[in-house]
Amino acid sequence: MYARSTTFHGKPANVDAGIRFLENEAGPMLASTEGCLGVSLLIDRDSGQCIVTSSWRDAPSREDSFDTLRPLRDRGRDILGGPMQVDDWEIASMHRTHHGETCRVSWIEGDLDAMIETFRIAILPSLEQTSGFCSASMLVNRTDGLACVTTAWETHKAMEASREAADQMRARVAEESDGTVVEVHEFDLAYAHLHVPEMA
Repeated sequence: MYARSTTFHGKPANVDAGIRFLENEAGPMLASTEGCLGVSLLIDRDSGQCIVTSSWRDAPSREDSFDTLRPLRDRGRDILGGPMQVDDWEIASMHRTHHGETCRVSWIEGDLDAMIETFRIAILPSLEQTSGFCSASMLVNRTDGLACVTTAWETHKAMEASREAADQMRARVAEESDGTVVEVHEFDLAYAHLHVPEMA
């Protein structure tokens, strides 16, 4: 399973227009694109940063769609009013009990195989015991040695309460992979139709 994320560094005032664009235009177009299994949207209303992630049946389907979907990405950039960055990923792990309303995203550089093992064996069981936990995924980019871990939470309160435990889990993943935590960001989950099967 594979994914593509497009990060828009938009204007806070344009976030609602971006949500409508995904719901009414981009989402349906992606749903009709060969090999696409779904899409999600994370938003930060304070900064205007938005991340659209699409899931793909295989790497060729994702690659074949790149040029076809370019006008869609460009329109999203124009609507949100800021630059964008496109990243390709392999989906290394996905575990979901239900959808939540907020997400925490962590980007970590390091030994990806070690990260994947630690995430599956040690981190997922701990997350499942954390109050308010909904889902967790790990995407990896082997060219850049970068992992993107997303955890979803039932409420903002649950996500806030999990921060200390999340810091400890993240530090463990980085330590056991000789890695570095690059960035951590919290978002609202505005659109959740990624449809990635269980891959824990």
